[in-house]
Amino acid sequence: MFTRILKYNIFNGTKIELIDYIEKFEKINIISGNPEVLHNGLNSEMLFSSFTGSNAVIIPDGVGTVLAAKIIGKPVKEKIAGIEVMEEIIKKCEKQGKSIYLIGAKRDILESCIEKLKIKYPNLNIVGNHDGYFDLKNCNHILNDIRSKKPYALFVAMGSPRQDIFIIDNMDKLTCKVFMGVGGSFDVFSGTIKRAPKWMISLGLEWLYRVSKEPWRIKRLSSIPKFLVQVIRYNKSTQI
Repeated sequence: MFTRILKYNIFNGTKIELIDYIEKFEKINIISGNPEVLHNGLNSEMLFSSFTGSNAVIIPDGVGTVLAAKIIGKPVKEKIAGIEVMEEIIKKCEKQGKSIYLIGAKRDILESCIEKLKIKYPNLNIVGNHDGYFDLKNCNHILNDIRSKKPYALFVAMGSPRQDIFIIDNMDKLTCKVFMGVGGSFDVFSGTIKRAPKWMISLGLEWLYRVSKEPWRIKRLSSIPKFLVQVIRYNKSTQI
């Protein structure tokens, strides 16, 4: 069920198998394992400890991670995008009457995200929200609100590593079942940013679409070849 890439166990089942898998946990932190996030983890003891903890699962979110699995001869069944996992959990929550809480993005984007989610999922119970602009060390008012609302899932859209730090600092303090950093997903749900056409996603070209719409992202693409070289070198060293 897992592919070993560098020092990480990457979930190598399908998206539907993942949804079943997370039910086994009392609490679970779902990490979108693209090369940039995984690289950050290798350079931070705190992040690495969290990403490899017993209550965490790393999904292969990113063409670089999928390629790395192929390179070492242990391919994953499919690329699992974090935003798609978030939506599957939302569908489940609406169907089963479970609630969610949203943290992150700018206030106008967050409000638009909530509005669009309620239109698409009219029976979804969004019990609370807060924008992403607050002091991570001084956010007891947010934590108290989450505690009082008792959501099933907490989605944090503040980018890595900020969203990861928030989850690490507060996972033990909250009763949520699912914790997930979701990056720019609120922007997509709000309609501020569009995902690539399905044909590009199926061909693993979503990164190209995103760069065409947000050219500043091209700098971040450098993490992919660096990550792949690191994977190749590590794999060779472990085989000696």
